[in-house]
Amino acid sequence: MTFIAKPKVAHPSLPKNALGFTRRDYEGALSTLCAGCGHDSITAAIVEASWALAVEPQNMVKLSGIGCSSKTTAYFVSGGHGFNSVHGRMPSIAMGANAANRALQYIGVSGDGDTLSIGLGQFCHAIRRNLNMLYIIENNGVYGLTKGQFSASADVGSTAKKGETNFQPPIDPVLLAMTLGASFVARSFSGDKQQLVPLIQAGLRHQGFALIDVLSPCVTFNDHEGSTKSYAYTREHYEPAVHADFVPLEREIIADYKEGETLPLLMHDGSRIVLRKLDTAYDPTNRTLAAAQIQERMKAGEYLTGLLYVERSQNEFHQLNATPDAPLNSLPYEVLSPGAQGLEKVLARYR
Repeated sequence: MTFIAKPKVAHPSLPKNALGFTRRDYEGALSTLCAGCGHDSITAAIVEASWALAVEPQNMVKLSGIGCSSKTTAYFVSGGHGFNSVHGRMPSIAMGANAANRALQYIGVSGDGDTLSIGLGQFCHAIRRNLNMLYIIENNGVYGLTKGQFSASADVGSTAKKGETNFQPPIDPVLLAMTLGASFVARSFSGDKQQLVPLIQAGLRHQGFALIDVLSPCVTFNDHEGSTKSYAYTREHYEPAVHADFVPLEREIIADYKEGETLPLLMHDGSRIVLRKLDTAYDPTNRTLAAAQIQERMKAGEYLTGLLYVERSQNEFHQLNATPDAPLNSLPYEVLSPGAQGLEKVLARYR
């Protein structure tokens, strides 16, 4: 995976945060994603949230799996620690790193395929253990790197680039997380910066597992089978000397609507989604009512966005496991090693 470094040029009058850093200091490599991709809007929101919170770059750990979404971690906070795991295994890496050093800030970026298919089991156990991290799903309903097959979040009746229709019911990560007892659950849209940035800030400050499911349009798979101008038709009827690929320039989809309002959005492929932003009367501390309202809006064909559920009283990973206050990687060997007698006591419990 090749990344292009951004030029280190910044205007001297750029505003600085409490650490003396500008927003440019929280950026990463130049994005290689398609122009207009919703994932890049999410990157911009992460940059803005990290800068506003004055997160120390060297204390941020960025984790991801495989997929278009998992490239995102290269595009923000270049001074942080980064790790691309095997497909779907990001939660395990996050858990091990978190157990070793609880003093760092952990943010995982994954896709609907990486999270809800091959990584579903890992995702569930990270929630169950209330791992202290922000987990962002960049949800576009397709496998972007492997030419747009349906992912597990694709809606019934949605049509793929090649014309086939999805008849399998989707896995909703928001409802799944609430069922498993997640202590922070939110949903947003990549083009709604006004809503997404404060949700990311809240997720970074939350003690425990914080999930934000972000609906993020894919701009590439918007041509259709049967068109003589489609990329698939051209490749089938012509023999190129050099195989090349081209993605047309698309504009970012922006959403601007008020609390309690409903906004229909036209996607790049001609499909339509409907967003409904939570109003001020919504109670995000009642898990049962929150789940019921999410399901009610889904039946009406609407995605409810905002902070859907939060619970501050849950014990997070380190409290549940009674780990020491100091990061494990800072403890001397003599403290970490139980010795022969201590090891014998531990083994005796399993005999």
